[in-house]
Amino acid sequence: MDNDNVVNMEEKKPNPFQKYFRGGISLLIAAILLVVILSNLYIVKENEYKVVRQFGEVVRIIENPGLNYKIPFIQSVTTLPKYQMTYDVQEAEINTKDKKRLIIDNYTVWKIKDPKQMISNARTLVNAETKMAEFVFSTVRSELGQLEYDEIINDEKSSRGSLNDKVTNIVNELLEKDGYGIEVVDVRMKRTDLPSENEQSVFTRMISERESTAQGYLSKGDAEKNRIIAETDREVKEMLAKAESEAEIIRSEGEQEAAKMYNAAYSKDPDFYDLYRTLQSYKQTIDEETVIIVPFDSPYAKLLKGTE
Repeated sequence: MDNDNVVNMEEKKPNPFQKYFRGGISLLIAAILLVVILSNLYIVKENEYKVVRQFGEVVRIIENPGLNYKIPFIQSVTTLPKYQMTYDVQEAEINTKDKKRLIIDNYTVWKIKDPKQMISNARTLVNAETKMAEFVFSTVRSELGQLEYDEIINDEKSSRGSLNDKVTNIVNELLEKDGYGIEVVDVRMKRTDLPSENEQSVFTRMISERESTAQGYLSKGDAEKNRIIAETDREVKEMLAKAESEAEIIRSEGEQEAAKMYNAAYSKDPDFYDLYRTLQSYKQTIDEETVIIVPFDSPYAKLLKGTE
């Protein structure tokens, strides 16, 4: 009986290895679950869309920034940009309305407007960008093909400012019609160059036109200068004539006033006036070479001798 009890007690005694083994299994399962949970968490940033697919089909598109979770092993997440992107269209050669060649180089600013629609019709971002580039090139070629060569290369006649907006609107209409889910913000011409074999002749003609325009400005300037000089000379002559006329009037009035003053003064002493007039006549008629012969007994001789 004692031996049986000893055996039973040994069998009931807990095994430390089993205890640690179960604890390790629990920790391992917890770690796996934690890894699975963390690996299926994803963050949506402000400048991106997150596309959630389930067995390849789009089930959700998340636009608002924050932390989200997907179903493990069933769902996958891809990213699409929400910000504006720039696509540099490869330069190409076009023909103008008057059948002349021109090389154009432009770029496009665009963005994804409807991610689900873009994925449904374009599949990938590259495909959407390629289709947009085709629309831009065909529209630019069509619009520039309706303009004359001089209208494009001549800054004074250029309509490229309105052309950019027109191309943008047309391309957006085409993209919307086909449901590509993207939007063109702006189309801009970087360059409109000439083929190398045509550059020199066009530059020579442009220089000739500029010189002709400059000569026209110079001719207008000379004509305006001559008109101003003639107008100024006329005004100066009129001013001088008017001043001379006013001076004559003032001079005449002054002489009249002086005559009145002389008459008033001389009328007070007629004898003095006669003497003054006599002396004035002497001053006018007698100089250093004048010889005067007067009688010895004349009043003038007596006056000169001081005997009178």
